[in-house]
Amino acid sequence: MKTFTEAQISDIVQMALSDHVSFASIRLEYGIGEKDVQALMRRELKTGSYRAWRKRVRVFSDRRETYK
Repeated sequence: MKTFTEAQISDIVQMALSDHVSFASIRLEYGIGEKDVQALMRRELKTGSYRAWRKRVRVFSDRRETYK
């Protein structure tokens, strides 16, 4: 995994938490894939927040094919 500054990590977290930014967009801007974003989110968020985020991403992606 690449090394990022605190500002970049914060930006990636904000992008991942947004319902309007796809993993593909994060990959284009920062060069990291979905698995790396998940690992970063797991490291940066509290356990409950990470689980809620993963659940939201999973539910939305089941409903909309183009989500994340």
